[in-house]
Amino acid sequence: MTTIRHYLQFQDFSADEYAWLFQRAAHIKALFKQYQPYHPLTDRTLAMIFEKQSTRTRLSFEAGMHQLGGSAIYLNTRDTQLGRGEPVEDAAKVISRMVDIVMIRTFEQEIIERFAAHSRVPVINGLTNEYHPCQIMADIFTFIEHHGDIRGKTVAWIGDSNNMCNTWLQAAVTLDFNVHVSTPPEYEVEPERAGLYDTTHYEQFDDPMDACRGADLVTTDVWTSMGFEAENEERTRDFQDWQVDADMMAIAAPDALFMHCLPAHRGEEVSADVIDGPQSVVWQEAENRLHTQKALMEYLLLGKAI
Repeated sequence: MTTIRHYLQFQDFSADEYAWLFQRAAHIKALFKQYQPYHPLTDRTLAMIFEKQSTRTRLSFEAGMHQLGGSAIYLNTRDTQLGRGEPVEDAAKVISRMVDIVMIRTFEQEIIERFAAHSRVPVINGLTNEYHPCQIMADIFTFIEHHGDIRGKTVAWIGDSNNMCNTWLQAAVTLDFNVHVSTPPEYEVEPERAGLYDTTHYEQFDDPMDACRGADLVTTDVWTSMGFEAENEERTRDFQDWQVDADMMAIAAPDALFMHCLPAHRGEEVSADVIDGPQSVVWQEAENRLHTQKALMEYLLLGKAI
């Protein structure tokens, strides 16, 4: 019996598997740009389960599955029995008998882990409070397109130690690069929550300017993530000195890139002249969610049979 592979954290795949995925993403993207149909997942169905709001995740997975020849079904927990208290385990057993692959965007990582444990088909983490592996896969693919292999390079993470930060830290261990993290006091990385057991690939900086010094990539996220809206006023005050601005980009490497997973708040976590400036690759980064996730779904369903 074939072992079912899930993608719940970045560390679920090896460096060799990511090399394959980035190669496939480049090929699939090239076909897309040339308007060449590519339908390896004909008659396959993706169930997309959303407990959190989404623009890029829904669009990239739904469009991606259609472009691969399959179908996508949107399920919001408010409109399903999950929203009325049906056990996650029961939902997993039923849904996974009717579709070929499942993507879930939810709150606690425990929810997606429980679903995957009872699923007969691959499960993908579309975002949880703890991790956002699909976004970081797209970010690294975008870096590779511009600067080649990320191995040995330095990524500066400025802001909250949220799901994006946690996933960058896992990626650094898996793909052998470095992350400089700068957060306000009391928002520091929690290694256990990050699922991080190797701290040789990251360094904490009190001053965000020091974190950006010489970095090949500077990246950030909103100061208040979904689910933390009650803390917005406090966070806005605490994060004032952690806005990525032109001074931070100037101290990074001359060809440093700026990334943001979006949506962005200009004038808060990033200045307008940075996100709309020449070093910003946020639009390519957003588009690459589509191509890397197509490669991911292809791999989880077909392996390296292509």
